[in-house]
Amino acid sequence: MLDGFHIRQVPGDTGTEVSDFASEWDDVRFATRVWERQTDDGHQVDLRVHVMRGERLTDLAALRDFLTEYHEHDPDDWPLIDFMHGESAGLRDDSQAFWLAEPGVAVNVLVATDLAGGGQLLATALAVVAVSDRGGPVSSGVERPAAARPPAD
Repeated sequence: MLDGFHIRQVPGDTGTEVSDFASEWDDVRFATRVWERQTDDGHQVDLRVHVMRGERLTDLAALRDFLTEYHEHDPDDWPLIDFMHGESAGLRDDSQAFWLAEPGVAVNVLVATDLAGGGQLLATALAVVAVSDRGGPVSSGVERPAAARPPAD
């Protein structure tokens, strides 16, 4: 569990070195979990999940504005696609997805570009679920599906 959310699935080839961090940026508190792997050149971050809490996260537009600043994107050159995370509207690009779980609480999932294909980003984002007052999601823990394969001809 990460700050009230279960992460029920990660991409199949995600590294197994996992670290949790707490930080704050511009009055928004972050609880972050990072999956990485060792490479010949050092380490590669495969997956990051941020649970963010802050008064400025009032709606999806405010969250987009915040993440535009945080990730240093050009707001006019950041093509985003709408998606639904349960009852909540979210936005995504090729390597990250984000949504407002409730006013003041948001989630941002970032997948390394070499793992983001085959629907892995969206599948991972949809597998991050808030723990309910009635005991949480249907399953707990982290599932590691097989790596995505291209469809057969």
